[in-house]
Amino acid sequence: MAFDRRTFLGTSAATGAAVALAGATSSPAAAAEAGSAASAASAAAAPRTYAFTVMGTTDLHGNVFNWDYFTDKEFDDKAHNDVGLAKISTLVNQVRAEKGRCNTLLIDAGDTIQGTQLSYYYAKVDPITARRGPVHPMAQAMNAIGYDAAALGNHEFNYGIPVLRKFEEQCDFPLLGANALDAKTLRPAFPPYSMHRLRTPHGRDVKVAVLGLTNPGIAIWDKANVQGKMTFPGLEEQAAKYVPKLRSMGADVVIVSAHSGSSGTSSYGDQLPYIENAAALVAEQVPGIDAVLVGHAHTEIPEYRVKNKATGKDVVLSEPLKWGQRLTLFDFELTWSKGCWSVAKVSARVLNSNTAAEDPKIVSLLSDEHRKVVAYVNQVIGTSVQAMSSAEGPVKDVPIIDLINHVQAETVKGALAGTEWAALPVLSQASCFSRTASIPAGQVTIKDAAGLYPFENTMEARLLTGAQVKDYLEYSARYYVRTAPGEVVDPAKLTNAEGTPDYNYDAVYGLAYEIDIAQPVGSRISGLSFQGKAVDPAAQFVLAVNNYRASGGGNFPHVPQAKQLWSNSEEIRNTIIQWVKAKGTIDPAQFASVDWRLTRAGVPVF
Repeated sequence: MAFDRRTFLGTSAATGAAVALAGATSSPAAAAEAGSAASAASAAAAPRTYAFTVMGTTDLHGNVFNWDYFTDKEFDDKAHNDVGLAKISTLVNQVRAEKGRCNTLLIDAGDTIQGTQLSYYYAKVDPITARRGPVHPMAQAMNAIGYDAAALGNHEFNYGIPVLRKFEEQCDFPLLGANALDAKTLRPAFPPYSMHRLRTPHGRDVKVAVLGLTNPGIAIWDKANVQGKMTFPGLEEQAAKYVPKLRSMGADVVIVSAHSGSSGTSSYGDQLPYIENAAALVAEQVPGIDAVLVGHAHTEIPEYRVKNKATGKDVVLSEPLKWGQRLTLFDFELTWSKGCWSVAKVSARVLNSNTAAEDPKIVSLLSDEHRKVVAYVNQVIGTSVQAMSSAEGPVKDVPIIDLINHVQAETVKGALAGTEWAALPVLSQASCFSRTASIPAGQVTIKDAAGLYPFENTMEARLLTGAQVKDYLEYSARYYVRTAPGEVVDPAKLTNAEGTPDYNYDAVYGLAYEIDIAQPVGSRISGLSFQGKAVDPAAQFVLAVNNYRASGGGNFPHVPQAKQLWSNSEEIRNTIIQWVKAKGTIDPAQFASVDWRLTRAGVPVF
């Protein structure tokens, strides 16, 4: 607030009491003169303040509506979260009504145009890059809501630079990336920052700078799209370059919108000299930052304070939950002194979008696009002999994960036919990307098949030895919590050890093996065999692997350095859809078998 009524009333009451006391021993004229002087002194001493709020979202991943296109029904989860920009819009409107629109900004921390069938449809089926193509639904929604700036996320590059550039052109706000540089000139390929002016009742305008930082992992994860075109240095070094510049340009407040988690970890190991999740390091190492909107990690952090090493001041971080499930509010209080504004206080909190109705304005704006995508995902592409579910995929070898692996292995075998590698055995890796994925008995639609693979990964073939495959499996098995023989096994608490996500546990198809969860990490794989014989450490295998893993995602051993035998640019999701179309019928009896199991001292856990 620009004017604190309670402070004013309290000051006035105190002044009045002083005047009344003086009036008991002085004349009315003297009392009036004393009162006037006291009021003037109080007014002169009262600090001039201004308050404003910066709202933030991140990892929207193509969610406009509270709708799950993979199940074709309203989104829901165990916590009854809601998703989508239509709900975020209602929350934004409420905050603007409370604070005054002129006292707010709205920013995003990236990963906007990939993740749902809605965003896929307008990148691939009816692409925004086509001549007289449509306007991307995310651009339409974010423009209508009134975003002021957005940082680039790594998934912005999944569909290639032309799609990203077209999306950028369609946005009424800048896409920021101070560490997204042109590979040849090393100059920024996108605006590094944006500057915003907020009018105040007294003193000059408040200048708020938003510095956008994206993830260096783009160089690995989307190598095919960015190699030789863009380069992505570390967040800390670019923040250290730009924050002083922004302050010298008169920024009273500096906010970083970073598509980078706060943990200080990396999933790509030593393949890049930069930290993947560097938001807290930026706050700690670079002086002059007031707040950081955190993205990328898909976690909820209402408020997290990091002390800057140089200044000793707290920097406030906040990460709203993915897909529009939360809206971060950074509340700033500034004071005017000696001709400039300074930040007196910053706090952060999040609002839950499940408390809001969808904004009718956004629903109306994009209802046609929604209907088109619903019709698209409901196209029948084949039939299934039986129902399959991924619910037990994290702890059991289930047919639905075998289906992914079988399609991948068949595709690679076909691609290598007639080459010098054609005789080598082909293995395949896949993760349980969604515990709610399913294939029904009977008719199978695009949404059913697409739901198995929600990421835009493409496929590669890499050459590994038997010893390297075993190392790979040992690394993957760290996913399980060590559980001694005799201990009660709770499937809900058995997985995700050390925070390992489901997508970083790989089941390898084409081999048989056991995972002894009673053993320490690194000594869990036993009985590793191929076609009934123990795997020779020197034997050669072809691994069908997604580009994320092949590029170092998850920091699995050997694969990133392994010889690449083949790759293509077709999403694995589409490969599965085309396979179902070609086969017509999905019959687990033709590809599914129990080849791996969890054990303790040789005794199966399940």
